[in-house]
Amino acid sequence: MAIYDTLGTTYTATRRPDPRVAARVAAALGDAASVVDVGAGTGSYEPPTTVLAVEPSPTMIAQRPPGAAPAVRGVAEALPLADASVDAALAVLTLHHWTDVDAGLAELRRVARHRVVILTWDQSVCREFWLLREYLPEAIAIDDARAVPLDHLVDTLGARVEVVPVPHDCTDGFLAAYWRRPEAYLDPLVRAGASGLAQTGEEALRPGLARLRADLTSGAWHTRHGDLLTLDEWDAGYRLVVADL
Repeated sequence: MAIYDTLGTTYTATRRPDPRVAARVAAALGDAASVVDVGAGTGSYEPPTTVLAVEPSPTMIAQRPPGAAPAVRGVAEALPLADASVDAALAVLTLHHWTDVDAGLAELRRVARHRVVILTWDQSVCREFWLLREYLPEAIAIDDARAVPLDHLVDTLGARVEVVPVPHDCTDGFLAAYWRRPEAYLDPLVRAGASGLAQTGEEALRPGLARLRADLTSGAWHTRHGDLLTLDEWDAGYRLVVADL
């Protein structure tokens, strides 16, 4: 069973593509006239030139909007495409779910003629996010175990790395999307949309969430992090990895 067969049942409630992140992805893809989206989920950040979406979870495929690119069940490690059959291969916040990252990267290179674009994160930055460091350290271990080191991606693909700052009103509810809206993390629907929190489990998160609630009520959070409230965007560690083939 694909992980999102269970975690993805409420995915579209909080995970709506943010136009500013989408613009970064589109710029990285450049003039690619045909794109395969690998680990496509519900189709967030797919450009109009997407010719195929590959996704292991039927739960996620079922939530793709009308008019989205055709989707097939499959995994990154065995893409159902011929060699050099698309201009670009796209993978958005999915590497950490792959069974064999190196096999998946080799498949991206095999099917793409010109470019590979990956949206991922730098765990050395993300683990310092105030939510994790101060309240939910239990969730750090999940991402420590599954995050793919950026250096490995750069070396394997011969890629460059671009910072993707998170807007303060980001509409895509990935883990750090609510960095300036701390009360959002008290919402179980928000937590269900962030796989790292969902996989950690509510029982493990409960004490830290209670501390966060208390700090928001007392004003302690605002005393420590009030400077964040003046920022329009923030570097939470999200990165675009772009390889020209």
